[in-house]
Amino acid sequence: MRLSTVILPIHRWAEGRKVWRRAEELGFHTAYTYDHLSWRSFRDQPWFGAVPTLTAAAAATEHIRIGTLVTSPNFRHPVTLAKELISLDDISNGRVTLGIGAGGNGFDATTLLRSDEVPWTPRQRADRFGEFVPLLDALLREPAGLSYEGEFYSATEARNLPGCVQLPRLPFAVAATGPRGLALAARYGQAWVTTGDPKLYEAGSAAGSFDAIRRQMAGLGRACAEAGRDVAELDKIVLTGFTPEFNPALAGSGARPFDSVDAFVDFAGRHAELGFTELVIHAPVPADGPGFDAAVADEKLFEEIATRGAAQLAG
Repeated sequence: MRLSTVILPIHRWAEGRKVWRRAEELGFHTAYTYDHLSWRSFRDQPWFGAVPTLTAAAAATEHIRIGTLVTSPNFRHPVTLAKELISLDDISNGRVTLGIGAGGNGFDATTLLRSDEVPWTPRQRADRFGEFVPLLDALLREPAGLSYEGEFYSATEARNLPGCVQLPRLPFAVAATGPRGLALAARYGQAWVTTGDPKLYEAGSAAGSFDAIRRQMAGLGRACAEAGRDVAELDKIVLTGFTPEFNPALAGSGARPFDSVDAFVDFAGRHAELGFTELVIHAPVPADGPGFDAAVADEKLFEEIATRGAAQLAG
């Protein structure tokens, strides 16, 4: 199992450069960042754009992979996103992974709305996502020019020369739990991403959460079978921090994964046994900022997980 990290885009670059370089020094497979306009308790705090952040990170590092976790149609258009992606893939010399999902109900869903508009429903988000992913795939695979007219998006002779460094295009890591999203992961994804079942965070249990993830994994298998694809071809990524094990209010129900390196290795090992190939942890955030229970709170423990913990998982 590979170990990766998420670095929230909250650092001015004078500090951010050090954080991204440290992630590379610690040996993480990939360093991701969130692609949001703003996010949860960080709404009134510094929050920078994902693509400029990743561009700077690409220039500041040499071999660690970088990517979004995740980008969504909430405020992205496939044509402009494709142009940014081929540029980022070039600057990084082919180290980019695009995490992509349908989006949620947060600030991304409301910031661009007029006063008389309401956010898209889950069905509407799924409809857009179902058109967004195939169009983005085509734009990246056909850089010499592509025209398209759909229900939500259009492109007229959209060119993305010279195309991606990674051929036939940079990898997609598709975040999905429902049948439509899993079908997109099976058809277009090089990886699948889950955070577990968010409904269980407040009142669920570790066992119940693990069962939910097991069912999601089974759903991915069915989707791949229907697409005529071997599920083993996809990497399976779990983004940690959003299951009951990380809820401080439920701490009395058992050890939390970030209590120690051993607790983390036990947590990660159970997911490896289920078939996950990559586990992602959140890098520490400044102590004087908003609370964020999903992140490793202690810098020393973060480093020990990245070194001793990763070595145990790799062995």
